[in-house]
Amino acid sequence: MISGAHCEQLDPRISYPSYKSFDEFVDVDALRALDGYVRSRIERRLAAEQDRRFYTGPFLLDSSAAELPGTRMIYLSRSTRAEDYYDLDNTDVWEPTEAAEEFSLLMDFIATLPFRRTGRMMIIYDDVARPVSAHRDHASPDLCHEFVWFRTNLDKPFYMLDPATGEQAYVRSHCAWFDTVNQFHGGDGRDGLTFSIRVDGVFDHAFRARIPVPAHNRASTPALWAALEQGAG
Repeated sequence: MISGAHCEQLDPRISYPSYKSFDEFVDVDALRALDGYVRSRIERRLAAEQDRRFYTGPFLLDSSAAELPGTRMIYLSRSTRAEDYYDLDNTDVWEPTEAAEEFSLLMDFIATLPFRRTGRMMIIYDDVARPVSAHRDHASPDLCHEFVWFRTNLDKPFYMLDPATGEQAYVRSHCAWFDTVNQFHGGDGRDGLTFSIRVDGVFDHAFRARIPVPAHNRASTPALWAALEQGAG
């Protein structure tokens, strides 16, 4: 049994699993051109074994699954106070790390994303076939983090999962935004180095004007946008 999911009122047009592709809003060619650059720098860090393990948080689909699955993180920004998941988009408390200089071309690309200001920024990677446990980020339906999840290649198998049906939807785009509360997300293991980047922050005013806002359950905003786009098609 999955507690907390789908317990809040949702717009009837929403269906899960879903994600909103952001490929139309970014320069995908420029992103793909960064693949070798990002890969080579991650490989150097792998050799040094210097990065923290990814923490899924306690909201797991399977309560016996690993909260620290072994995947690693490179923080491109750090908080000036104790870590708090609800601070991801509190842009006043985040500052660049030394890794931001190491990945300076990636940072230049991030500056082109539709943010007014950025908060947490990190690279998530693994070099062995190790799955990331299906999880939700938090359990607050009135909190909708504004973020862009993206990757320089399509190697990483990353999916959304509807907790009610068990249906999976794999992300096919380079860039996406998705509901992290009313559905689970996770990754399959794959041989070789795979990675993705997530940047949280505050979308700029022009971009926010594009986004449909649900009357209830603000965490479902990306799912509503995806549903409306699918309906229009």
